[in-house]
Amino acid sequence: MSYLNNIRIFVRAMELGNFSTAGRDLRVTPAVASHRIKELEKHLGVRLFNRTTRKLTPTEQGRIFYEGAIKIIEAVDAAEIAVAEISGKPKGSIRVLAQLGLGKRIISPLIPLFNDIYPEIEVRLRLWDRPVDITEESIDVAFKLGLIEDSNLRMRGVADCQRVLCAAPDYLEKYGTPDTIDELIDKQHHCLLLRFPGSKEYYWTLTTPDGSRKLEVRGPYDSDDGDVLTAWALSGRGIVNKPVFEVADHLASGDLVAILTDNPPLPAKFACLYPHKRFQDAKVRLFIDFMSENCKRKVSEMMQPIENVPI
Repeated sequence: MSYLNNIRIFVRAMELGNFSTAGRDLRVTPAVASHRIKELEKHLGVRLFNRTTRKLTPTEQGRIFYEGAIKIIEAVDAAEIAVAEISGKPKGSIRVLAQLGLGKRIISPLIPLFNDIYPEIEVRLRLWDRPVDITEESIDVAFKLGLIEDSNLRMRGVADCQRVLCAAPDYLEKYGTPDTIDELIDKQHHCLLLRFPGSKEYYWTLTTPDGSRKLEVRGPYDSDDGDVLTAWALSGRGIVNKPVFEVADHLASGDLVAILTDNPPLPAKFACLYPHKRFQDAKVRLFIDFMSENCKRKVSEMMQPIENVPI
């Protein structure tokens, strides 16, 4: 088993490009990860990586060994899946990715409930707002809110989430409340923007009687964390474009006020994404089924505080 664990760490180091990251992903210390790679190299009698203080580069032998090693891991995983199917007791780990706001508010509270039902399944949740290559990072299941582009992944829609433009009363008192889309742009209102390298969210798309209208919006503040944008909006720094469930409590309390309610942003698609082959794994199927059903319920519950608040 030790040799197989060494191979697993080697494969993750190849995929992630870093011993420390591979170790953390497999729940061992960087020192243990490095030691196991050295054990593997000693066993094979070759160097698998060229190491510098800045970079980890596979050798030719390392690249060749990786091609065979990944097949070994896949074969062992497939065998474990088959045994779990027969025994009716799925176990193992699932790597899950979710955007920050979505993960904190909806995904993370549901994972302990899933574990209560399936205690032998470990769920390893990563929260990240930046684009991630799900296949390259060996993610089993990802939850995303927004534009879904990767056609190589399977998708299960969870809900269409209403979005809202909103701002703090202090901001609207100081800068005025835009009554039209043109006024939002012409008066150069401070728009709080979610941006990160490679981000395409440099615009807002609002609905009109004639269809959707894409706006190039500007503002003095941007961040790669949606919760930071909400905090800025609450402090009166600008107008934010958010899924309603993320700001429902603030709208209900009056800390944020919905604007341009006749021209709301297009709804955001809340979806579960997964590589096709992963759905063949019983534990992944169970997780996707459980989360899809309960995420939809959770979104509905979070909308309840604003049932009587016009948005």
